[in-house]
Amino acid sequence: MTPFDLTGKLAVVTGARRGIGRAMARALAEAGADVIGVSATLEESGSEVEKDVLAAGRTFEAIRADFADPDAVRALGTALAGRDRPVDILVNNAGTIRRAPATEHPDTDWDTVLQVNLSAQFTLTRAVGAAMVARGRGKIVFTASLLSFQGGITVPGYTAAKHGIAGLTKALANEWAAHGVNVNAIAPGYIATDNTQALQDDPARSKAILERIPAGRWGGPDDLAGATVFLASDAAAYVHGIVLPVDGGWLGR
Repeated sequence: MTPFDLTGKLAVVTGARRGIGRAMARALAEAGADVIGVSATLEESGSEVEKDVLAAGRTFEAIRADFADPDAVRALGTALAGRDRPVDILVNNAGTIRRAPATEHPDTDWDTVLQVNLSAQFTLTRAVGAAMVARGRGKIVFTASLLSFQGGITVPGYTAAKHGIAGLTKALANEWAAHGVNVNAIAPGYIATDNTQALQDDPARSKAILERIPAGRWGGPDDLAGATVFLASDAAAYVHGIVLPVDGGWLGR
């Protein structure tokens, strides 16, 4: 046993079907946790994330939930909070992005991004977190962003939501730390995923991004594994309300 050992824990990872969420679920399973994966399009069985978790010797359950639907998110929170086996770790990773200049940014895009990336995160965390507070223990990890610190370009809704996640992390930590619940966030840097494909495909933007990263490369989803396990484990018992950048040194430039 080490402080990073998650044996016997139950982790919920939203946005688990691919990319960062899949890597987070795999890392938690390899550290010993059983996993419930949540995504709007997650296969009932046979998904790649399920294969990852089972290969680590842990159990996996798939749940479909559309984070753009407030009623679906409320129902998910009620169901998770009411389980006989309590949720020990909640990783709020589900998200979406819409790109358009601010002068042309549709209300529908703004509303969808704020719902999926911020409002749904609060709704789900309120339900699961209340059960953790009642038990006196639990770990909550949000996926923030470099745009929790910066403004970005042509993503006003995403930036607003991710700034909101940073604030929500601190607000919940202030209320729940004394009840044994750790609330923190990870801020991924430029990670090669579907969400950043438009940037990767733009030669000028990709070159500018790489020139700014001291590590000299785009990150991969597995670069988030260690931070996820750390914040979900007893090794982070006295860590509350932080937004931890995993960015190849971007913010240090």
